[in-house]
Amino acid sequence: MARPGFRLAVFATLLALLVVLLGAYTRLTHAGLGCPDWPGCYGFISVPKTEAQLAHAELHFPEHPVEEAKGWAEMVHRYFAGTLALVIAYLALQAVRRHARDGQPYRLPVLLLGVVLAQAAFGMWTVTLKLWPQVVTAHLLGGFTTLSLLFLLSLRLSRAFAPLPKLPLSLRRVAALALLVVIGQIALGGWVSANYAAVACIDLPTCHGQWWPSADFSNGFHLTQHVGPNYLGGQLDSDARTAIHISHRLGAMIVTCVLLMLSWKLHRCGLSRLARLVLLALVMQVGLGISNVLFHLPLAVAVAHNAGGALLLLSMVLVNYRIRVVDKVRVGHGWRLTPVPGVGLSQPMRNDSWRRF
Repeated sequence: MARPGFRLAVFATLLALLVVLLGAYTRLTHAGLGCPDWPGCYGFISVPKTEAQLAHAELHFPEHPVEEAKGWAEMVHRYFAGTLALVIAYLALQAVRRHARDGQPYRLPVLLLGVVLAQAAFGMWTVTLKLWPQVVTAHLLGGFTTLSLLFLLSLRLSRAFAPLPKLPLSLRRVAALALLVVIGQIALGGWVSANYAAVACIDLPTCHGQWWPSADFSNGFHLTQHVGPNYLGGQLDSDARTAIHISHRLGAMIVTCVLLMLSWKLHRCGLSRLARLVLLALVMQVGLGISNVLFHLPLAVAVAHNAGGALLLLSMVLVNYRIRVVDKVRVGHGWRLTPVPGVGLSQPMRNDSWRRF
C-alpha cells in the first residue's frame, strides 16, 4: 500500500513535466523576454491589455514593446511554475509533520523545496540578465532536477516494487554511468538551446557537407561570457555554434552506446521490461533529434524532443532505483539476500554492503 502523499507526489511530478515543456515552448518561441521584468509582466500580474496598461508598459519599458503572444507564453509558464512551488512546499510541510509518526521520507521533500526556491531565483535571473546562456542552462537543469526528484519521491512513496536479489555490481555501475551521461547530454542540449545552436548544422550525418566542419570550441564553450548584452537570438558566430551542435551530436552517440549496454545487461539479469523501456525511450529521443535537423527545428518536434529528454532521464532514475531495492533478511550477524523466481540466486553479503537508494 502506498504511503500518504503518494498521489500528491505523482501530481507534482506530472505538473513538473508540464512546467519543463512550457519552459521549452517559451525558449523555442523566443518568448524568454516576453515579459522584461519579474515576477510580473510590465509591472502587472498578467500581460498588459488595456490602453492604460499599454501606455504604462511603453513608458517604463521603451526597449521592450509588448508582444501579447510572447508575454502570455512567459506568464503561463510562471503561473504553472508558481503552482508547482506551492505544491512542493505543501509536500515538504506534510513530510516533516508525518516523519515522526509514519516514518515518512522528509529529507527528499525538504531538498525539493530548496531546489524549487533556487529555481525561482534562476527564473528571475534569466529575465534580469537577459537570457545569459549560463543562467538559462542552469535554469533548465534545475527544472529537470526538480522533475527527477519528484519522480524519485513518488517511487519511494509508492511501495510498488518487490525487492530483488543480488544483482551484478557491473549492472549498478553501468546504470549509474548511464544516468550521468544522460544528465550531461541534457546539459549540452540546454547549452545548444541557450546559444541558439540547434540549426547550426542542417544536414545529417555530415555538417555543412563535411564530416568535421570548421568549429570554434573555445568560444562555443566560453563559460565566462560577460553579462550585459541581450542574448535573445544568441551572440556567438557560426563556427562557435557549430562546435556546440557537433558536441551535442557526439554526446548523443555516447549516450546511445551506454544505454544499449545498459539494456543488454538488464536483459541478461532478467529485467527485460526495464530493458525495453530504456530502448524505447532511447529510440524515440534519437528519432526526434534527427527529425529536428532534417526538418529544421519544427516547434512541435522540438518541444517533443525536450519531453523525450525528460522521459529518458526519468527512465534512468527508475532503473537506478529499481536495481537498488534489494531483499534483506537478517541471518546471524549479516544479511542473506532471498532469491526472486525468474531472476536468479543471490549471494550472502554483510549487513553494510547494501543501502536503500
